[in-house]
Amino acid sequence: METEPAEDFTNIESIFVRHRNVLMVRGHFPGVYTDYYLHLMQHGLKNPEPLDTMLKDLLAALTLHLVARPWAETIAWTVNLRAPRVNLFVTGSSEQEQVTGRCFTEDIREPDRNLFYTQTTVHGTEPSLSSIEVGSNDPLQWIEALYEKSEQRPGRAFRLPDENFVLLAAQPDFDEEWLNGLDAEAVAEIDQYEKTKLLETRQFRFHCGCNLKRILPVLGAWRDDPEKLFESDAEITIQCPRCAAKYRVTRDMI
Repeated sequence: METEPAEDFTNIESIFVRHRNVLMVRGHFPGVYTDYYLHLMQHGLKNPEPLDTMLKDLLAALTLHLVARPWAETIAWTVNLRAPRVNLFVTGSSEQEQVTGRCFTEDIREPDRNLFYTQTTVHGTEPSLSSIEVGSNDPLQWIEALYEKSEQRPGRAFRLPDENFVLLAAQPDFDEEWLNGLDAEAVAEIDQYEKTKLLETRQFRFHCGCNLKRILPVLGAWRDDPEKLFESDAEITIQCPRCAAKYRVTRDMI
């Protein structure tokens, strides 16, 4: 894995709230968002509003969820929305401590409802797949629905000022009344009125890891008939399905 200075990462804290039996995962996301915008600039990409903010919120939610889950998992989320008609995709790994994602806005099938798909993979095992219906366009409400319907435990997500996000995940014998009664202001001050213990701190970044060498094998099926792929063009541009990075491909590369 490539190494980078710690200041280029987003620190994610995992904190146990004592006497409430709740895991609090929180992070300050300018680092991830800076890398995300540098990625868009590098590849000549731009996501319009509200899609840009929705994707950023979903990246934050996934990062917090990864830290709340076991280390060995790789998780991918796809959200298929009716309006705006878009597929939002994010994926990340706790072992590699990175997240990435993109928006799909072309050739999107209009669903009869908003659907949230999740795939969880542990090395050496078959992926676990599930889907739920979501009723709003707020990614933080999606993750709360995910915890209620798939995780089988309550989870609450909060958007705080200055690109801070918090996920509260219930543990056995949690204080249900306390968890349900929290608002953003109370969450921001938990350290001041609750007994807490810092369990660990992880460092995440926005990074896909794709490159042309990894993309080219996907085009191997056209090696014997490049005309179907290139038609009259000398080169084509293809995009990474995970992060939308653009790569120029010439006939001789195939």
